Amino acid sequence: MVLGKHHSRLAFNISFIFSDIHGIFGSHASFEELENPKSSLATEIISEDHEVLGNFAIENRTFVDFDELSPYIVNALIATEDLRFYDHSGVDPRGLARVAIRTVLLGDKGSGGGSTITQQLAKLLFHEPAKNIWERGLQKLNEWVIAVKLERSYTKNEILTMYLNKVGYIYDAYGIQSAAQTFFGVTTDSIKIEEAAVLIGMLKNPALFNPVRRRDTTEFRRNVVLNQMRKAQFIKQEEYDSLKNIPLTLKFRRRDHKEGVAPYFREYIRLTLNAGKPERKNYPPYLHNKFIADSVEWENNPMYGFINKNLKPDGTKYNIYRDGLKIYTTVNYKMQTYAESAVHDHLANNLQKAFFKEKKGRSRAPFTHKISEEQYENIINKAIRNSERYRTLRKEGIHKDSIMKSFRKPVNMQIFTWEGEKDTILTPLDSIIHIKHYLRASLFSIDPRNGHVKAYVGGPNFKYFMYDMATKGKRQVGSTIKPLVYTLAMQEGHTPCDLVPNIPQTFVLPDGKTWTPRDAGKRKKGEMVTLKWGLANSNNNISAWVMKQYNPEAVRDMIHELGILSPMDAVPSLCLGIPDFSLNEMVSAYSTFANKGVRIEPMMISRIVDRYGNVIGQFTPKKKEVISEQTAYLMLNLLQGVVNNGTGKRLRYTYHFSGQIGGKTGTTQNHSDGWFIGVTPNLTTGIWVGGEDRDIHFDGIRLGQGANMALPIWALYMKKVYADETLQVSEEDIFEEPINFNLTLDCDDNNGTNNEEDIDENTYTNGDESEFF
Repeated sequence: MVLGKHHSRLAFNISFIFSDIHGIFGSHASFEELENPKSSLATEIISEDHEVLGNFAIENRTFVDFDELSPYIVNALIATEDLRFYDHSGVDPRGLARVAIRTVLLGDKGSGGGSTITQQLAKLLFHEPAKNIWERGLQKLNEWVIAVKLERSYTKNEILTMYLNKVGYIYDAYGIQSAAQTFFGVTTDSIKIEEAAVLIGMLKNPALFNPVRRRDTTEFRRNVVLNQMRKAQFIKQEEYDSLKNIPLTLKFRRRDHKEGVAPYFREYIRLTLNAGKPERKNYPPYLHNKFIADSVEWENNPMYGFINKNLKPDGTKYNIYRDGLKIYTTVNYKMQTYAESAVHDHLANNLQKAFFKEKKGRSRAPFTHKISEEQYENIINKAIRNSERYRTLRKEGIHKDSIMKSFRKPVNMQIFTWEGEKDTILTPLDSIIHIKHYLRASLFSIDPRNGHVKAYVGGPNFKYFMYDMATKGKRQVGSTIKPLVYTLAMQEGHTPCDLVPNIPQTFVLPDGKTWTPRDAGKRKKGEMVTLKWGLANSNNNISAWVMKQYNPEAVRDMIHELGILSPMDAVPSLCLGIPDFSLNEMVSAYSTFANKGVRIEPMMISRIVDRYGNVIGQFTPKKKEVISEQTAYLMLNLLQGVVNNGTGKRLRYTYHFSGQIGGKTGTTQNHSDGWFIGVTPNLTTGIWVGGEDRDIHFDGIRLGQGANMALPIWALYMKKVYADETLQVSEEDIFEEPINFNLTLDCDDNNGTNNEEDIDENTYTNGDESEFF
């Protein structure tokens, strides 16, 4: 039976619609996605001062409403892509006719396509590209059907907004808002007309019209868009004549999770929110302590595993990559930039140059000359096996011997330098040695009054040094542990001015042997000195005396009370700083002194809001009074003695700080780690500096001490903090004296150290360091 034309068209339309519904023409968006075009939105991490630090996303996309779009963007889009947008119903017959006549018949490739903005939106909703011409033709028909559905379901302005939120650019920018921020550092409501023309022009071919790499080509395309706007009478001739001559100026900042502001902090937030409930079977035996620590976090920290502990109203889990959450943090954007700048400036301009100079020409550089050739080979081979290149080749089934040989063959690569990334030719082995030459540093800064983390720097460059030494890494703390030991003495009734003998202290160990910590300092040997003098000069004899008055268990318990949860042995040498603690733990403990004896856990997130503005998570810091207010004040006095007359006095005579500052330097065995923790009334900030491996360090105490490695970073950071009046952190701030406090703290004991050299020498021995530790 032969159908008439009318019946044939009707049968085709019915079949077409049925096929569309069942996805025969290719995989495309579901009706749910059509009705909810905001289904995949980036989660934003927002600073205390309302700056976007970064985001988590499958696609780096930030949704904007129509009223947030500059008219320049809307006009440029319509003029360039679909001048009759407000007149058609999704498919433009005139546009199709133009394509048929001018493009197909006359071969005019510059006449433009026939797709409307609505059709282009429909095309964007297809998740898979067509495999051949036939499938593309079917998809084209499908786009028409979807375009008509869109026009029936949404207003014109809503379709424009959906399209601009959906389009993809380059450099991981999806949507017009992300593109505006990536290329020009602005939002869509404040963009300039010439900038809007660039972004709309890029839609034709983002890779071709790349303003970062092809400025001339992009500028030409921008002027084409401006000319279209002139033809459409959105701008006048004289405006066009002026705008087309404006040089292309970018404020490019790629939204990459490895780049931008606070990358270590953002990664910590991502991992913490997504953490799963710890299961013992997932932890190998050597990570038993990690399992315990994670279990404690899961039970006590509402931020830890938030995504897995809290469900949406429909019972499903939140997805930080798709759900468009807003995570409001305690980090201050300005302070974060000051912190990152301080780490960079001291490492790049001072410390690294001195380190390169010391290691130049040495056979086993950057390692200390004290290690053997065998030790060196073991470290390097371990680094090879831990590299991504090695793991990838092993997965491909390549034999270990072949892989090791490949590490000695030169290849093209990009390496890190403090002057920027450098393209070069190196063997993978040489690249490992190259990166090990660079010293690492971390900074952690909190407000002691409320526990708010203000700045968080896990390392010098997240792309090349991803291991986070602010919260994840732990290193030997050296003399920075001494104030925590002295705290027990102050709590038990001692005062900074109490006199004690500066003589060696001998401990009888459980096995019957004895241990006497050495002290390299020669000043006031055998004399009676104050506790303030002992801490100011980091004297081992005095720290050991304090330990001996009580016992290692009591000291360990006090350290735990102050917030140090890392494991430590209750042994006499604890008073000299042999355990490994994290920087954030140490900063939290020192903050107790500035917070009048109340330990407060560091807080990084204040609240989490869903895409609809509902608060789904509210966080407050945990507080506990662990020492008396008087004890805390006495400790602040002791710490001020370190800065005024002791190993931290460089802050006074080199950096000329005048306000109330307490602090403690720390230098560990073989100068492997340099520490400084500074306390002010409104800010406690800790710094750690060291190599990737403990055998990477300066060979001399002059450069390897905490006062040289870490203290300058604190100084550079605080100089900028104090200079920024908007932060309300001033050198005029003072530590509040407790009510009815009546102790005399002016010990008048000639606390000064040798001004010629600010050396934390008393954390070392002159002989066998194994005896010291």
